[in-house]
Amino acid sequence: MRNFRELIIWKDAIQIVKKVYSINKLLPQSEKYGLSSQICRAAVSIPSNIAEGCSRNSQKDFKHFLEISLGSAFELETQVLIISELDMIQEIRITELIEGLHKLQAQINSLINKVK
Repeated sequence: MRNFRELIIWKDAIQIVKKVYSINKLLPQSEKYGLSSQICRAAVSIPSNIAEGCSRNSQKDFKHFLEISLGSAFELETQVLIISELDMIQEIRITELIEGLHKLQAQINSLINKVK
C-alpha cells in the first residue's frame, strides 16, 4: 500500500481542486447545477482516484485508478474550455488552470507508464 499524501501528483491534483473551487465561485448562479457542479466533481475525482489507487495491492489496480484519474483530468479540461468559450471567466484564470491540468495530465500519464 502506498501513501498517497507523499505523491507529488496527488499534491498537484489538490492544487487543481483549489483552483477549480476558486473559479467556481465566479460562475453565474444559473450554472449551479450545470457546469459548476460538473467541474467540481471532475476536479475532486482526480486526487480521489489517485488516493484510492494507492490503497490497492496490485500494480494493475493502481494503474486502473490512475487511468480513471487521467480521464477525469481530461473531462475537467473539456469543461473548463467550455466555460472559456462561453466567456464566463477571465481568460487568465482559465489559462492558469489549463496549464496546471496539462502538467498534471503528463505526470499521471508518466506514472501510468512506470506502473505498467
